[in-house]
Amino acid sequence: MLRWPFMQLSEIFLGLGQPSFAQLLRGISIGKLKTYQLFDRMKARLHVAKLNSESIRKAEARLWSRLGEKDEDFATDLSQAILVSHLDMIKAVLDELGIPNEDGFFAKDLEAAKYLVAGWQQKVYEKFHAAYPAALLLFYINHLDWELAKTEHLFQPAA
Repeated sequence: MLRWPFMQLSEIFLGLGQPSFAQLLRGISIGKLKTYQLFDRMKARLHVAKLNSESIRKAEARLWSRLGEKDEDFATDLSQAILVSHLDMIKAVLDELGIPNEDGFFAKDLEAAKYLVAGWQQKVYEKFHAAYPAALLLFYINHLDWELAKTEHLFQPAA
């Protein structure tokens, strides 16, 4: 088996657990999917005849199984759907970290990893845990760490 030198995106979902996954699915905004032209793509990726909150909720167990199979393309599309649904939180976190962005999006050529100073995950969690659902905030912290720092470990906040 080929093993990547860093954590895979599906491992973030799996590491946070199925209850967190269910919360993340419930937070997907159908309107945002349409705005960012992801609606048809997600409808096809989720294998649903009609894409709405109910069909996503009913597909939860099947979607969880796909993540367990390490379907990284699916994990990527699903994370994109979750994240575009919460750009307000993303913008707030990026602003807090001092990462230049335009409404939650930063330039692909930006060396954003240099803004992630030691302990940034815990600081972000402490600042925003009361404002946003824990599952969503932890997913984004881990996603950002995965994307920029190529982390090998799942972040869990200190008690």
